[in-house]
Amino acid sequence: MASYAEKVMEELKTRYPYQPEFLQAVQEVLQSLTPILDKNKKYENYRIIERIVEPERTIAFRVEWVDDTGAIQVNRGYRIQFNSAIGPYKGGLRLHPSVNMSILKFLGFEQIFKNSLTGLAIGGAKGGSDFDPKGKSENEVMRFCQTFMNELFRHIGATIDVPAGDIGTGGREIGFLYGQYKKLTKSFEGVLTGKNLLFGGSLARTEATGYGAVYFAESMLKERGESLEGKTCAVSGAGNVATYCCQKLHQIGAKPVTVTDSKGMIYDKNGINVDVLKQVKEVERASLTRYKELVPSAEYTAVADYPEGLHKVWTVPCYAAFPCATQNEVNARDAEKLLANGCQCVTEGANMPSTLDAVHAFVKAKIAFGPAKAANAGGVATSQLEMEQNAGMQSWSFEEVDNKLHGIMQNIFTNASETAKEFGQAGNLVVGANIAGFKKVADAMIAQGVC
Repeated sequence: MASYAEKVMEELKTRYPYQPEFLQAVQEVLQSLTPILDKNKKYENYRIIERIVEPERTIAFRVEWVDDTGAIQVNRGYRIQFNSAIGPYKGGLRLHPSVNMSILKFLGFEQIFKNSLTGLAIGGAKGGSDFDPKGKSENEVMRFCQTFMNELFRHIGATIDVPAGDIGTGGREIGFLYGQYKKLTKSFEGVLTGKNLLFGGSLARTEATGYGAVYFAESMLKERGESLEGKTCAVSGAGNVATYCCQKLHQIGAKPVTVTDSKGMIYDKNGINVDVLKQVKEVERASLTRYKELVPSAEYTAVADYPEGLHKVWTVPCYAAFPCATQNEVNARDAEKLLANGCQCVTEGANMPSTLDAVHAFVKAKIAFGPAKAANAGGVATSQLEMEQNAGMQSWSFEEVDNKLHGIMQNIFTNASETAKEFGQAGNLVVGANIAGFKKVADAMIAQGVC
């Protein structure tokens, strides 16, 4: 007879056959929950799984704006308010051509458990648009953001839903969104995080996800009597997460040697030059080919030249890997290559960067594996710290925020590790993180009744 989780999963596959990313995210979580679901039947009696896999609210709208030539452009906007059992909705806004309902539902679902693991009072949500900021002028990005907020403002608030940045949504976009929100509501409140320091932003927010991933890796390795000092690390991505992951790795004495973008990969045997990377990506908004121009000794490989079935970055021999780009960037063959080359630690800085087969390979090999909902929670944790500063009209120092972040990441590791041991899965942080994140939210849902 199929288990409770299996039955719900089959129903979801029938209901949402065209949402593969969402189904993958749910399956990964449900596979891990069997021990707690078997141990305590209250979750089935209250139909918690059926309830937690459906968003509390799904908002979709048209975004029409005028480009610099005077032509009308039309995009789709979304906000998935997934679960508010333990706090106001919290999650980023992704601006990327790939954005659709499946991707946002997967991200929002993951956000529930990630936010729960932080120990902070925040629920799960995600949103965004299929608008692509790349190649757009400053004025075009501003007009899009203002029009997007013309609808979104009706559904958010400091104690209702607090969006943040994500892929394609950096400080510039958050500034435009916040300016329009303030104009529409006449309210100066902490309704968006990742803001400029001039109007309520938090020090260390930009660095938080990348720093947090490294802090989590350190916690995993410390328990094993190992460290990252002096070790070679492979990092994917070239946005905030990857950039500040590289920066923190340098600070602790490790050597990150790779970064990637949608067009190719840089391998720098001397270690990624973070200042050059920031110049290329944050100032010039250029391709990584520009890094090669500025650092001639670095090697550049275009995506078209990647080995068949593999992502080039994961063929680089390394002690630790940090997938910091996007979902499903580590497949089963990538995982095999990493393990064959002696990789001992994989820490997910992006959301669901490993396929299910890759995750199973890492867990089976018993390396130090930090799943995304635990390892990349530093960004949303610091966003909540920004909310706290806004609520008290305060501004904390970089060191104060960074220390709080470090403590939060250590607590997430400890919680996931101890939970895994409690359910007979010592060392399996996938099981530990999923159960720990689920239990807090599920118990809150039961306590609040059915409404």
